[in-house]
Amino acid sequence: MIKQKVGVVGLGNMGGGIARNFQKAGAALSVWDVSPDACNAFKGLANTEVAAPGIMAATCNVIFFVVPATPEIISCFEGVDGVLENASEGLVVYDFTTSDPNATRELAARAATHNIAYLDAGMSGGATGADAGTLTLMIGGDQAAFEHTRPVLELIAKRIFYLGRSGAGHTLKLIHNMVCHTIFLATCEGGRMAETAGIALGDMIDVFNVSNARSYASEMRFPNHILSGKWDARSRVYNLHKDLSMAVKLAGTLEAKVPLGTVTRDFLKTAITHGMTDTDYSRLYERFDEIVATLGDTQKRE
Repeated sequence: MIKQKVGVVGLGNMGGGIARNFQKAGAALSVWDVSPDACNAFKGLANTEVAAPGIMAATCNVIFFVVPATPEIISCFEGVDGVLENASEGLVVYDFTTSDPNATRELAARAATHNIAYLDAGMSGGATGADAGTLTLMIGGDQAAFEHTRPVLELIAKRIFYLGRSGAGHTLKLIHNMVCHTIFLATCEGGRMAETAGIALGDMIDVFNVSNARSYASEMRFPNHILSGKWDARSRVYNLHKDLSMAVKLAGTLEAKVPLGTVTRDFLKTAITHGMTDTDYSRLYERFDEIVATLGDTQKRE
């Protein structure tokens, strides 16, 4: 059993699964979410309490923030009841958001003035991986704090990579998502072309999965969430667009050329103009042709 007390802030698709795996492992657990319903789901569970982030900071050894982005973490850090003013000695904070690495480094430096080790951790595996405790983590920040808390990470992740200085985890996460979502849309494009040619989408995916075009999109997303008719990839188009926008912006600061990533960002922005902000992103496949028809209009407005 893990001796360190763990806190999880954010109990949505990702954070809820992460918290449940800590609870199932018998870790002493504190949880918090802005949604009372999300918190209520954990009330009465063994070794689990609902506590605000400032209280967590005073009582936990490790806190995981699984919230939308950096601003939500900053709001938890500030004030007399916030994390910074109430941090226990040796507190380690993990930022599980997908965020701008520059903002991450600034927040890590601020945390350090309060003797908090602040590490960024990009995640891969989606809500399914969070539920199963099989996430892949990409870690940046204080290596000693990482090694000290690695046993806690192993309760929720199957593969853990330490990448170096603060911001490295979030940098690789943005690169990962840019590539992942670009491959997904390329697979959608191929599927629409195949169907237009009279080839069944399922047949195309079967061929891809035993040949060189296979990917996570073909092996998991299409069979489980599109061909199944469930349309339940459990992430919104908004989230993909946010990630790609940050990735393209980061590429600009690095003077790296990402034309394919830029097209993917533009496609997602166009999808949002079609009212898909809060739509499960698996449905990009069924509306692919509609979005492509106006993609040029979005690019002209850039």
